[in-house]
Amino acid sequence: MKLTFKKIELTPPQILVLGFAAIILVGTILLTLPIASATGTPHTFLNALFTATSATCVTGLVVVDTGSSYTMFGQIVIITLIQVGGLGFMTMATLFAFMLKKRISLKERLILQEAMNQGSMEGIVRLIRKVIRYSLTIELIAAVIFSIRWSLDLGPAKGIYYGIWHAISFFNNAGFDLFGSVTGPFSSLTSYASDPIINIVSMGLIILGGIGFIVISDLLDFRVNKRLSLHSKVVLSTTGFLIFFGAIVIFIFEFTNQKTFGTLDWSGKVLAAFFQSVSPRTAGANTIDIGGMRQASQFFTIILMFIGASPGSTGGGIKTTTFTTLVGATIAMIRGKEDIVLFHYRLGKDRILKAITLTMIALFLVIFVSMVLSTTEDHPFLMILFEVTSAFGTVGLTMGLTPDLSDIGKVMIALMMFIGRLGPLTLAYALGPKTEKELYRYPEGKITIG
Repeated sequence: MKLTFKKIELTPPQILVLGFAAIILVGTILLTLPIASATGTPHTFLNALFTATSATCVTGLVVVDTGSSYTMFGQIVIITLIQVGGLGFMTMATLFAFMLKKRISLKERLILQEAMNQGSMEGIVRLIRKVIRYSLTIELIAAVIFSIRWSLDLGPAKGIYYGIWHAISFFNNAGFDLFGSVTGPFSSLTSYASDPIINIVSMGLIILGGIGFIVISDLLDFRVNKRLSLHSKVVLSTTGFLIFFGAIVIFIFEFTNQKTFGTLDWSGKVLAAFFQSVSPRTAGANTIDIGGMRQASQFFTIILMFIGASPGSTGGGIKTTTFTTLVGATIAMIRGKEDIVLFHYRLGKDRILKAITLTMIALFLVIFVSMVLSTTEDHPFLMILFEVTSAFGTVGLTMGLTPDLSDIGKVMIALMMFIGRLGPLTLAYALGPKTEKELYRYPEGKITIG
């Protein structure tokens, strides 16, 4: 009797989900090895899984301090996961294909299109070439500046290592840092709150990583084209508004708070306000104690984290373009307009429906997981909501809950990081049944709204 096996055809979203899951699994195994632990005692599988997920999904939430709990081997594994996860495993695979002079197949182009959140395959390989070139160039420049600055404090060897490591981490909006071994566990960049070089370079990396490669390419081609696409205009204007508005709000709320801004001079307060406004773009680094912020600032940060970065970037959240589309729809409805118009362009109904769908799924996920963790974790609700939103937005900021998470809490937060990195819609397309075009439409009905 002859056995026949049916060939399984995976869709691009399914390949992305399985690819990220495979990278996380490999990272987990490597981080459980004794050589990865600074104490010599292997990390538990769950802690290693949490860390590998956080690194691959470029989040930054950690149950153990990275700088003091992992050896150089473990730290190199983590930063490799960050680079692969930030640029996307398909981008890295394409890089190796370029090096081997291998042709990019049609299926691979479809996967790249899904990974970069593009509407078509046109120019996708050219975009990937730019992504690799821009990313490595930006990281190299930042690494040189960081290395020079930290060599003054830590010595040349450690300064260069820290410079390269943090340039990769911050550009990929990961939020991981090694300063736990220097200034104490989970301290992040709090000892550099008033340092203009560290603050400005770090914010530059976070912003460039968060606006997306499409926008960076658009900006660099501006000298030739003399124009920006609608996508770039929306991303840049929304990002700029959120950063400046966020800095003003945080500056006002925290100006007299002795736990955060109290010990800083005026320039330090301004730098700290801008850094804490930029970081929720999904970066996760912080220069002040997040747990010491006033509740108004913490809740405002939750809103910024939920919005997140921009499409085609290393960040998460519902994205700046989704937020702008929802605001545009609200304004259009209030004014009695039928169309949403941005920079003299009308948005299609499919863009509006996608924005609403993505936001509703994201809200449901954050609410559901927050409710579950409210029963498993003995902490204030705002702290739990902050943690869940940070995980979904792949931000990495925390009010101090992460190290105290229960096993169930670790699993739930890890799942949120995974969903946040891939995107709720990508995961839904991967897990859902294959859709077919409807052959008929139902008659239109009317219901009362509001």
